[in-house]
Formats: sequence, structure tokens, C-alpha cells
Amino acid sequence: MRYICRMKSVTLGRSSFGFFGSLMKKFLSLGVTSFLAQISLVISMAAVQNMCTKYGAMDEIFGQAEYAQIPLAVLGIVMKFFQIAISIAIGFAAGCIPIAGYNIGAERKDRAKQLFTYLLAAEAATGIIALLIVELLPYQLIGIFGADNESTYYTEFAVKSFRIYLCMMPLAMINKGTFIYLQALGRAVLSTIISMTREIIFGVSLPIILPIFMGLNGILFSFPAADILTFMIVVVIIGKVYRELSCSAHTTEQESLSHTGN
Repeated sequence: MRYICRMKSVTLGRSSFGFFGSLMKKFLSLGVTSFLAQISLVISMAAVQNMCTKYGAMDEIFGQAEYAQIPLAVLGIVMKFFQIAISIAIGFAAGCIPIAGYNIGAERKDRAKQLFTYLLAAEAATGIIALLIVELLPYQLIGIFGADNESTYYTEFAVKSFRIYLCMMPLAMINKGTFIYLQALGRAVLSTIISMTREIIFGVSLPIILPIFMGLNGILFSFPAADILTFMIVVVIIGKVYRELSCSAHTTEQESLSHTGN
């Protein structure tokens, strides 16, 4: 409070604490986007867990009482690792928000575009590292989560789950980073499209449809399939954003040259 009251660039008064519709409309749209993203993720995970329970009970091995809890338990440790990795992706994107916002406000959209490029590269690199870990060190990951003394069925299914369920980690990272960065650019609609498409359209439908044809393996393939399909949409959106930022940057540069000439 002492710092806020002593700010030189911003002076707070009684009117600063009023409610203004034009301002509320701007930030509520972005807040609702984040809210929908969280809710849709819960719905998606509920669908995955329900289908895992259903088709696990129909499996030849996991349909037996002593092995019935293995699919859900394995899914839990796989998602724990995924949450650790995706938190890094979220951290990268969240760290870009104030920088992007500052440059958009300063009409330096060329810098916002460059920052977007750096973010996508960082997300892809982090995803590749995570992918190498799950593909090359699945047994070590299982050991970290205390599964050393489990049955061979548990170990085999866990290794397969890590290698299949998380095989598109680079795309998942890029999708998440793009979703958050679009919020920083004020593109609430595009951000919502990515989130709802990934978690609701693909995240719910694929775990329901694929197991019909592939059984329990269909649930494992539903996650990378959803990331691939979402990435196809994200690529189009990234191209659109790049073009808009490039046009804005070109216009700003022309105006700057015009003022200089005058």
C-alpha cells in the first residue's frame, strides 16, 4: 500500500476505485477466457478418468479385481509429470504477459511479434526435453513416484502410458503457450477457441470415441491426437497473429518516418 501511494507515474484518487463499463469489458473478457479454460480442463479430465475406469474393467488383465486400480493409478502419475512440464510452459508464457502488454501499449508490435517467436521456440525446446525424458527414462519416472514394488502389469502399462500419452509434448507446450500469449495481446476470442477446442471438442470426444475401436489404448492415444488436431488450428491462428502484428509494425514504422520527415 505504501508503494502504491508513492508511485510517480500513476496517481490514485477516489475516482480510481470506481467501476467503468468500458474497462470492465476489456479485462472481464480475458478473465472469462481463463475461467473457461480451467473448467474445460476439469471436464476433459473427468471424461478421461471415466473412460479409463470403464474400459479398464473390460480389459482382460485390468478387469481382474487385484489389477483394477492400475489404469487410474498410472494415469495419475503420468498426469503429475505432465503438470510439472506444462507448468514450465505456463511460466514462460505468463512471464511474457507484462512485456507484451507494455509493447502493445507503446505501439511496438514488432517487439511483441519477436517475443512471440522467442516464446514459441522456448516452449518447443521445453517440450522436446520433456519428450526425451518420457521416452528414454520411463522406468526412472515410475521409480520416482514410488512404483518400484508394483506388479509387472503396472510397470508395463505405466511405461506404455508415458510413451504414448505424452508423445506430443512439444505440441502441447506450444498450444498452451499460444493460448496464454493471445490473452496478453487481448485476443480473448482466439484464446478461447484454442482452449475450448482442445479440452472440450477434442479432449472429451476423443477419449469417448477412440476406445470404442482401440479399447484402453484408445484413451492413451486420445491425448496426443487432441494435441495434434489442436496444433493444426493453432498454426493457422499463429499465422494470423503474425500477419496482424507485421502489418501493425509496418504502419507504425511508416508513421514514425513521416513524423521524422516533417
